Amino acid sequence: MVTRRATVRDMRRANRAVLLSKIYLDGPLSRQELTQLTALSQASVSTLVAEFIEEGLVEEAGFVESDGGRPRVLLQVRPTFGYVIGVDVGETRVQVELFDLAMQALAKADYPIARAEIGPDVIVDDIIAGIGAVTAQASVDPATVLGIGIGVPGVVDQGEAGLVHAQTLGWDGVPLRAMLKAGTSIPIHIDNGAKTLGQAEMWFGAGRGAQHAVIALVGSGVGAAVVADGGSYRGSHSSAGEWGHTTIVYGGRLCRCGSRGCLEAYVGAEGVLDRYREANRGQAAHGSDEESAIGAMIAAAETSKIAQTVLTETVGYLGAGIATLVNLFNPERIVLGGWAGLALGERWLPEIRAAAGEHALRRPFSQTTIEMCRLGPDAVALGAATLPVAQLLAEGGKLPVPQPRRESAVAGLRPAAR
Repeated sequence: MVTRRATVRDMRRANRAVLLSKIYLDGPLSRQELTQLTALSQASVSTLVAEFIEEGLVEEAGFVESDGGRPRVLLQVRPTFGYVIGVDVGETRVQVELFDLAMQALAKADYPIARAEIGPDVIVDDIIAGIGAVTAQASVDPATVLGIGIGVPGVVDQGEAGLVHAQTLGWDGVPLRAMLKAGTSIPIHIDNGAKTLGQAEMWFGAGRGAQHAVIALVGSGVGAAVVADGGSYRGSHSSAGEWGHTTIVYGGRLCRCGSRGCLEAYVGAEGVLDRYREANRGQAAHGSDEESAIGAMIAAAETSKIAQTVLTETVGYLGAGIATLVNLFNPERIVLGGWAGLALGERWLPEIRAAAGEHALRRPFSQTTIEMCRLGPDAVALGAATLPVAQLLAEGGKLPVPQPRRESAVAGLRPAAR
C-alpha cells in the first residue's frame, strides 16, 4: 500500500478547514481567540482570515473590549455567502426549506403524501418542485445554492448513486441521488433522517458540547444518531442507529420491517395508532393524518381510559428503549426528538425518564441526562441543510467547480395533483 504524502496545498486546506469550522461553529470569535483555540500561529490565523474576508466568506461582526488594549474585532461566516436547502423526506410529507449560512430559514414548501404514494418518483418530483418553490419565494438565484441536503428514512450508501435502502417503504437500493441529478445540477447530499436530526442537535441544539450522545427520533418511524468521542458512529456501512428495529418484545407485534417485537411497532406513530384502534374495537383515533391523530389521542387521554392506557404503555416502552441506549452506549446525554417524540416528551418526560431508570443499569443511568430536542419538529430538514455546510467547512471554504446548469434546476414546478 502506497501512502500519499501531504502536500503544502493539503496542509493549507486543512488549516483553512480548522479555522473556518471554529469560526462557524463557535463564532463570532476574535483573531486572538482563534489563535488560542486552533493551535495555529497568529501569523497563520491573520493570513487565512484575510483570505476569507477577501473571498467574501467571513465578515466582521462587531467588537469586544479587551484588557487594556484596543477592542478586538469579532469574525463570523457571512450568512449570504451562499444558501443551502434541507429536505425532510418523511412518511407523511416532503418538507423543503431554504437557509442562509447562519441557518436562518428563508422559505419553506410542504408536500403532503399518502402512505401508498411514497414511491421514489413521487418523492423526486416533490423535491425538485420544492427547490424551485423555496428559491422563488426567497428570490434566491439557484446558482448561489451551495448544496441540497436530504434526510430519508432508511440506510444510505454514500456512493455516487446515493442508494437508499428503506425496508419499511419497500425501497431496495433506490438510486435517489442519480434520480435527482436528472432534475438539478446543485450538489446533492443524502443521509438518514435520524442522523441529520442528530447533526442539527449536536451543532445548534440540546447535544451541543457533548462528546458522547444519542439523539433519538420518534415519528412515524423510530431511529437514532449515535455520537462517540465527538464524532458520528455509523457502523461498517452506515446502518448504525436503527434503534427502532431492536427487539423489545420477543415474538411481539408485527413490525413494518417484517420482523416481530421491534420497538418501532410499539412507539412509532403507526404502531401507537394501531394499538389504539385494536383496543378501541376497531375505531381509529380522530385525525386526518398521523400527527393530528396522535395529538387527538394525547388530548383524549384526560378523559378516555383507552387512550390513557395505550399512551401510558407507549411511555413505558419508550423508556425501556431508551434504557437500551443507556446500557449499550453509556452516553452523557440522550436527546428525544422527532414530532411524535416531542409530543410524548412534552407531556410525559418525567415518566419516560422514570421508565428508563427502571430498565437501565444504575451506574450508566446516573451518568446520563435525558433531554428534549431544542430545534423543534423541523430539525430533520435543518440537519439535512447542514450536510452541504459540513462539506464547505471540510473543504476550507473552497467551492466545487460549477457544473453546467440545467433549466430544470431553476424552474422546478409542483407536479400535478396526484
